[in-house]
Amino acid sequence: MKLLLAVLVAVAVSEAQPRHDNHHHSRHNFTEHDGSKVECVGKCIEGPEAFHMPMVMKLKEKAYAECHAEGKCPFNQPSIHRLSPCVDGKSAGEYDCRNIDMLSYTSLRDMGSTGDGNDIWGWTDEPAPGVLREYALVGMADGTAFVHITDPTEPEVIGMLPTHTSSSSWRDIKVYKNHAYIVSEASGHGMQVFNLLRLRNPPAPGQGVHRYEADAHYSMVGNTHNIAINEDTGFAYLVGSTRSGSGYQVCSGGLHIVDISEPLEPKFSTCYGGDGYTHDVQCVVYHGPDTRYSGHEICFAYNENTLTVVDVTNKNGVVMLSRTPYQDVSYSHQGWLTEDHAYAILNDELDEMYTSEKRTRSLLWDVKNLEAPVHYSSFLSTERSVDHNLYIRDDLAYEANYCAGLRILDITRLQEGAASVTEVAYFDVAPDWNTVSFHGSWSSYPYFESGNVVVNSIERGLFVLKPNYEAIRALQEQRHNATRLH
Repeated sequence: MKLLLAVLVAVAVSEAQPRHDNHHHSRHNFTEHDGSKVECVGKCIEGPEAFHMPMVMKLKEKAYAECHAEGKCPFNQPSIHRLSPCVDGKSAGEYDCRNIDMLSYTSLRDMGSTGDGNDIWGWTDEPAPGVLREYALVGMADGTAFVHITDPTEPEVIGMLPTHTSSSSWRDIKVYKNHAYIVSEASGHGMQVFNLLRLRNPPAPGQGVHRYEADAHYSMVGNTHNIAINEDTGFAYLVGSTRSGSGYQVCSGGLHIVDISEPLEPKFSTCYGGDGYTHDVQCVVYHGPDTRYSGHEICFAYNENTLTVVDVTNKNGVVMLSRTPYQDVSYSHQGWLTEDHAYAILNDELDEMYTSEKRTRSLLWDVKNLEAPVHYSSFLSTERSVDHNLYIRDDLAYEANYCAGLRILDITRLQEGAASVTEVAYFDVAPDWNTVSFHGSWSSYPYFESGNVVVNSIERGLFVLKPNYEAIRALQEQRHNATRLH
């Protein structure tokens, strides 16, 4: 299976490669005329036939189907609701680890699913001043589970929201004003809206996992690959819609922008498809060093073969600021900004499969000039694994790298390049997989006040983890002292 998957990737990417080669120059940034920027046209706005994502999805679906046939997906071993510390490089007897303890593991079956896991997000409720309750919002093929993890060694599955239409390996969740917004690649799914405050009053225990219904539904898209929300502005960005239908606004697979300032009444705002398909995006109120755009709403889009920066401040006049490809691009998948908005880390989902370098590559970007971002260095892991989703909190990057699990990087001196980045902790949620393939950790959420991190495993389910921040800070201090001595 592993050899077949690698061959399929090479063939499929090779067939799709003209988007990189033939359109490389026509799609690069802007042409200049008398000192003014002219937005790219023609081939810069490509139709669905140019998207790489359907090809990638077919590869993953084939891998998952074979995993199911082998009885490894889903792998519903019994849930573990107790502290399993990382001792001598192992947790619970099978998970490789360093500086991360496992607080609990909850299987997909115990969360009400008959399929695989996918994305994950978190929500913190504050029912009274200073009282915080933490929840994991767990994406699964057939719906979304809501798990109360305030006591992380005794997680409580409150219920699940079934998919709006059919099952899909792709589901994405974000939160705004105590509401969850859920999209999926399932045909006709649209966007579900769920009032998370309902979780304060869980249903009485009964047979099986309680099934909720959505509080609202947004139907101006069908399938959608991802959703991002700018909580500072109240806009949601749905990306990767590719299938047309009655009343749908596909937006060339790019930014489908929705006003969610009234959480249960989402309203279509505008489209932006000036650079075609967007796989994932992060939108912020910009406070970085490029003072020309201070206070603007800026989106950093990961568009299959570029990092594309878009100013969405004026929804009636969205402007692309830059469109930057990079060396050895295979699939620009996702990324995240540092908290000062000066740098970004990008993950390319296919480079470990398609190029000769099999170690996980994290691309470091200088984005201090929004009109001319620079890929200045790449950090190579010691592990051979495909990278998927990453998030940054303070001076740590949390990477979900499929078969290598959660990897935490010290990025204190990111500006100095790859040599200054180091791995300080990890927890491998996929002990059965040690290959360059689409298995293991899909994503993580590192933003809980408690410092706990939740990870969703495709084959297994929800892991609640506790990084040993004291040990991590000691490693950072050790590196700082060593650098100072030199």
